[in-house]
Amino acid sequence: MPKKRIVVALGRNAFGETFPEQQKAVKNAAKAIADLVEDNYDIVITHSNGPQVGMLHTAMTEFARLDNHYTVAPMPVCSSLSQGYMGYDLQNILRTELLNRGLYRPVATIITQVKVDPFDEAFANPTKIIGRYMSEEEAEKEKQKGNHVVKEEKGYRRIIASPKPLEIYEIDSISALLDANQVVIAAGGGGIPVLEQGTVLKGASAVIEKDATSELLAEAVGAQLLLFLTGSEKVYYAYGEADQHPLDTLTLSEAKDYIEKNMFEAGSILPKIEASVHFIDGSDTREAIVTSIDKALDAVHGKTGTHFIK
Repeated sequence: MPKKRIVVALGRNAFGETFPEQQKAVKNAAKAIADLVEDNYDIVITHSNGPQVGMLHTAMTEFARLDNHYTVAPMPVCSSLSQGYMGYDLQNILRTELLNRGLYRPVATIITQVKVDPFDEAFANPTKIIGRYMSEEEAEKEKQKGNHVVKEEKGYRRIIASPKPLEIYEIDSISALLDANQVVIAAGGGGIPVLEQGTVLKGASAVIEKDATSELLAEAVGAQLLLFLTGSEKVYYAYGEADQHPLDTLTLSEAKDYIEKNMFEAGSILPKIEASVHFIDGSDTREAIVTSIDKALDAVHGKTGTHFIK
């Protein structure tokens, strides 16, 4: 009987915001994933890169400002850099955790590109704020380059598009590694958004919603379970309100109703709810769960977490 295939989507709490925080946090994530490997599951891991890609973009922009011989790193480059160094930490720490348990399962990171539509309406309505604060003069220069900026209390910042993911280009490589009994880290940060121009893939100045790419990845590799690991053991109805309460299960109709009534926080839990609904809507054999990192195995065994059902 083939092993069950799981896509594990790690939230930003799995990595922290600094290099030391990442080293510490990834150890917890590695333990949770090793538990699933030990329980005989095939695993694909994807992850957030919000703080990290912003840090890289800020650092490279500042570097270019200090030495005009260099240019600012485009967003696709920053995204690929974040996939590389975050994958480096996770694959090495997870490898150590597995070997310490007597498990030999190679771990590999795939730099992943994701197709987006150049005519996606998101490009006309950017929503993702990135990078450092700028002065009004610097913001004006960004506008002259054709970039979008937004004014905040502390100054101006760039704001970029978040188009829908359409296709994962490295899916054959990911699937081949899975079939070879390897743990795969892929599509970090939602993947590098690219535009297809004949045989050329051109990076887009955008950030893809990572939870939407996690769902696309789960479908593409034939996963039976999409597991979102966050900072909370369960999803809360009306979080922060007087009538908030944890949800053990969410039916498709309930989830769609709550989404319509704005009961989930946009930019936080909402994308996970939407991705979970989309994943199980098209199949009777798929599952989706949202839980915390330390409860991953318990949630997979049905003991906790929020489970999406038809």
